[in-house]
Amino acid sequence: MDRRTKEQVAAALHEKLKDFNLAVLTGYSGMDVAKMTALRVALRKSNAELKVVKNSLLTIASRETDFSALEGQFKGPLAVAIARGDVIETTKALVDFAKKNANLEIKAAMLNGKILTKEQLTVLAELPSREVLIGKLLSLMIGVQTSFVTVLSGVPRNFVQVLDAYRQKKAAAN
Repeated sequence: MDRRTKEQVAAALHEKLKDFNLAVLTGYSGMDVAKMTALRVALRKSNAELKVVKNSLLTIASRETDFSALEGQFKGPLAVAIARGDVIETTKALVDFAKKNANLEIKAAMLNGKILTKEQLTVLAELPSREVLIGKLLSLMIGVQTSFVTVLSGVPRNFVQVLDAYRQKKAAAN
C-alpha cells in the first residue's frame, strides 16, 4: 500500500471511529477467508462492519477519538468491529461466533466512551434484544392500566350486584 492509500484508509477509519455505538477489538489469527466472510455476514445483519487494519494505521486513525484509550492493546493481527445499530445484536453475533471459532479472540470493546472487557461484553450479549425489552416494557405499561381499570370498575360492579341481590330478595318475598 502506498502512502496516499494509507492516508485515505486511516482517514476513513478515523471518521468511523468518531461516530460509533460499539467498537470491538478482535484478534483473528488463524482464521481463513471463509470464516472471516461468515463473520462479516453475521455482523452486517446487525448493521455493523468488520475492518481488518494494520496496527500502525489503527493507531493513527484512533487519535482524537474515544477508541484511542485501547491503544495499548493494538498488538498482533487485529480486526475492528464497528456497530452503529443495535449494540446487543452485534455483541451477540461476535460472542456466538467467538464461541464457535476459537481463532477469533475478543480483546476489548468501547461502548459510548467506556472500555469493556471480554467478560463484560459476554454479559452484554446475554441481554435480550431491544425489541424484546420494548415488548416487556409495553406489556408492563398495559398491565398497569388494565389492573387500574379493573379496580375502578369493581366498586360500581359490586354496587350493581348488591342492588340485584336486593331486587331478587324483594321479588322472592312477594
